[in-house]
Amino acid sequence: MIVAIARDVRITGRVQGVFFRAWARGQAERLGVAGWVRNCADGSVEAHVEGEDGAVGKMIEMLRQGPSGARVEDLKIEAAEPEDLGRFEVRH
Repeated sequence: MIVAIARDVRITGRVQGVFFRAWARGQAERLGVAGWVRNCADGSVEAHVEGEDGAVGKMIEMLRQGPSGARVEDLKIEAAEPEDLGRFEVRH
Protein backbone atom coordinates (compact mmCIF):
# COMPACT_ATOMS: atom_id res chain seq x y z
CA MET A 1 0.00 0.00 0.00
CA ILE A 2 1.32 3.44 -0.93
CA VAL A 3 1.05 5.94 1.88
CA ALA A 4 0.01 9.30 0.49
CA ILE A 5 1.26 12.49 2.06
CA ALA A 6 0.39 16.04 1.13
CA ARG A 7 2.15 19.37 1.37
CA ASP A 8 1.02 22.92 0.74
CA VAL A 9 3.81 25.02 -0.75
CA ARG A 10 4.05 28.80 -1.21
CA ILE A 11 6.73 29.85 -3.70
CA THR A 12 7.97 33.44 -3.73
CA GLY A 13 10.31 35.33 -6.01
CA ARG A 14 10.01 35.89 -9.76
CA VAL A 15 7.47 33.10 -10.22
CA GLN A 16 4.62 34.65 -12.21
CA GLY A 17 4.76 35.33 -15.94
CA VAL A 18 7.48 32.69 -16.44
CA PHE A 19 5.25 29.66 -17.24
CA PHE A 20 5.73 28.38 -13.68
CA ARG A 21 2.29 26.75 -13.45
CA ALA A 22 2.50 24.87 -16.75
CA TRP A 23 6.05 23.78 -15.91
CA ALA A 24 4.92 22.56 -12.47
CA ARG A 25 2.11 20.51 -14.04
CA GLY A 26 4.61 18.84 -16.35
CA GLN A 27 6.95 18.02 -13.46
CA ALA A 28 4.07 16.63 -11.40
CA GLU A 29 2.91 14.40 -14.24
CA ARG A 30 6.46 13.11 -14.73
CA LEU A 31 6.80 12.32 -11.00
CA GLY A 32 3.30 10.87 -10.64
CA VAL A 33 2.04 13.29 -8.00
CA ALA A 34 -1.41 14.86 -7.80
CA GLY A 35 -2.49 18.31 -6.68
CA TRP A 36 -2.79 21.80 -8.08
CA VAL A 37 -0.91 25.05 -8.64
CA ARG A 38 -2.20 28.63 -8.87
CA ASN A 39 -1.02 32.23 -8.93
CA CYS A 40 -1.74 34.36 -5.87
CA ALA A 41 -2.63 38.05 -5.81
CA ASP A 42 0.58 38.88 -3.92
CA GLY A 43 2.77 37.64 -6.80
CA SER A 44 3.57 34.26 -5.25
CA VAL A 45 2.55 30.83 -6.48
CA GLU A 46 0.72 28.33 -4.28
CA ALA A 47 0.77 24.58 -4.82
CA HIS A 48 -0.79 21.52 -3.20
CA VAL A 49 1.22 18.35 -3.83
CA GLU A 50 0.18 14.87 -2.77
CA GLY A 51 1.34 11.33 -3.40
CA GLU A 52 4.06 8.92 -2.35
CA ASP A 53 6.53 10.44 0.12
CA GLY A 54 9.58 10.25 -2.15
CA ALA A 55 7.75 11.68 -5.17
CA VAL A 56 6.34 14.58 -3.12
CA GLY A 57 9.85 15.32 -1.85
CA LYS A 58 11.21 15.35 -5.40
CA MET A 59 8.39 17.65 -6.53
CA ILE A 60 9.19 20.09 -3.72
CA GLU A 61 12.83 20.12 -4.81
CA MET A 62 11.71 20.85 -8.39
CA LEU A 63 9.53 23.72 -7.12
CA ARG A 64 12.58 25.08 -5.26
CA GLN A 65 14.42 25.26 -8.63
CA GLY A 66 11.54 26.43 -10.85
CA PRO A 67 11.62 26.74 -14.63
CA SER A 68 14.51 28.48 -16.38
CA GLY A 69 12.87 31.93 -16.41
CA ALA A 70 11.95 31.89 -12.73
CA ARG A 71 13.94 33.07 -9.73
CA VAL A 72 12.69 31.26 -6.64
CA GLU A 73 13.57 33.18 -3.49
CA ASP A 74 11.77 31.12 -0.84
CA LEU A 75 9.50 28.14 -0.25
CA LYS A 76 7.14 27.79 2.70
CA ILE A 77 6.09 24.17 3.17
CA GLU A 78 3.30 22.95 5.44
CA ALA A 79 1.84 19.51 6.04
CA ALA A 80 -1.63 19.16 4.55
CA GLU A 81 -4.38 16.60 4.26
CA PRO A 82 -4.52 14.67 0.96
CA GLU A 83 -7.45 15.76 -1.20
CA ASP A 84 -7.47 12.53 -3.26
CA LEU A 85 -7.38 14.50 -6.51
CA GLY A 86 -5.98 11.84 -8.83
CA ARG A 87 -4.26 14.36 -11.11
CA PHE A 88 -2.35 17.64 -11.09
CA GLU A 89 -4.09 20.73 -12.43
CA VAL A 90 -3.47 24.41 -13.03
CA ARG A 91 -6.05 26.49 -11.19
CA HIS A 92 -7.02 30.06 -12.02
